[in-house]
Amino acid sequence: MRTTRRAAAATAFATAAALALAGCGSDDGGDKATDKPATVDNQQKKGGTVLDQPFDKPDLRLTDTHGKTYDLVEQTKGHPTLLYFGYTHCPDICPLTMSNISVAKSKLPKKEQKKLRVVFVTTDPKRDTPKELGKWLDGQDPSFVGLTGDFDTIQAGARSVGVSVAPSYKKKNGDIVSTHGAQLLAFSPKDDKAHVLYTENNTGPEILEKDLPKLIEGKNP
Repeated sequence: MRTTRRAAAATAFATAAALALAGCGSDDGGDKATDKPATVDNQQKKGGTVLDQPFDKPDLRLTDTHGKTYDLVEQTKGHPTLLYFGYTHCPDICPLTMSNISVAKSKLPKKEQKKLRVVFVTTDPKRDTPKELGKWLDGQDPSFVGLTGDFDTIQAGARSVGVSVAPSYKKKNGDIVSTHGAQLLAFSPKDDKAHVLYTENNTGPEILEKDLPKLIEGKNP
């Protein structure tokens, strides 16, 4: 299983990157999708892809939901960390992904839950204020960290881990569209690098529930 995933890593990651900007988009009301969500080749093996070349953790210093500066590298150092870029007005992919993580996390023993860090970085900082992020994430899991700040900084951080993020824009009818990659990155507590990447169709709660215990120990699924 592990050999097969490693052999497929380059192809799977290239597919994910190519589809990145189709991640999700919504109108201003957030009640319908304006861009079709990205899909991944059905032949791709379900579950996380083990990367041959792991990503370093993005050097991001942003504002958390309490209005305080949050240094991603320092404050998650030595902790298993899941990182996702999205936005609160997303009608489908973002809330589903965070909900799946929440469900899978709830199945872990309390000790392991405390070790895990889940960080959600907004791709729509103009609308996602610390207060808005806090409200939204509280509905998922109060322990999740929400970060907002300068868009260029967020975009650069996302690019450093292969996630494409485009600036939000307003359509002629007034709808606001925000588009971003739907990859979920898992960083190991051993070296703080992302060895495993999950694409949009591979973040189901049953998959994460199976993989999280290994990820928390610093092992690849």
